[in-house]
Amino acid sequence: MPREAPYLAVADVLRARVLSGEWGIGERLPSRARLAVEYGVGRNVVQRAMDRLVLEGLLEGRAGSGTYIRRPRERLRLVRSRHRERREGSLPWQDRRERGRADTWDAQSEVRVAAPEPIAERLAISPADLCVRTHYEFLADGQPVQLSESWEPMAITDGTPIVLPETGPLAGKGVIERMRSIGVVVSTVVEVPRPARATQVQANLLGISMGDLVLQIERTIFDTDGRPVETADMVIPDRCREVVYEFGVDRP
Repeated sequence: MPREAPYLAVADVLRARVLSGEWGIGERLPSRARLAVEYGVGRNVVQRAMDRLVLEGLLEGRAGSGTYIRRPRERLRLVRSRHRERREGSLPWQDRRERGRADTWDAQSEVRVAAPEPIAERLAISPADLCVRTHYEFLADGQPVQLSESWEPMAITDGTPIVLPETGPLAGKGVIERMRSIGVVVSTVVEVPRPARATQVQANLLGISMGDLVLQIERTIFDTDGRPVETADMVIPDRCREVVYEFGVDRP
């Protein structure tokens, strides 16, 4: 049976000590040199063990200062539900922790961008076909809580008042209402959630650490003819938010 890597064994011991409350929230851990002597390993082994616990959200490193016990962050609830948007009021479980909803956003659009092959496949167009690409950074109380990159085929919107999602008469109204204004009726939204690790760029924008868990949601919106009218990739930091899907039930 293969032996466990030394850094994993050290990480297990450190994790147990952190979870037992040996060090208080915000307290600095002993130095790598001290822990290396205590555990009889090299400093690099201790560093890898600490890095692992940083990724797990138990520790945080502060440049030039050391490694500290991270203060737990409440995971705010994000409800994704077309059913909910069509009715008034909400259920008790929805209000329990759905604070921190995005209340503003920054957006930057580029026109006449050739669709990369994976995007073209999702939009059922050719890679050479032109799109509008929009980068979003959603904020709650001034803090970033979600990223999104949206693609819309220009064959659908070119020459209309809604070609740019965040300018014009329907700026900020969302894909469904914007498309309806030009006679395109949306009937289906498909979302594929996948766990992932934050890239350096995503981490910088979201205020998290590279490698932190994120939820990536691949969304594609279809009209009544089954034609994709928009596709987007959303990135939501796992340690800050939990995503809940609500489904309506058709009544007989």
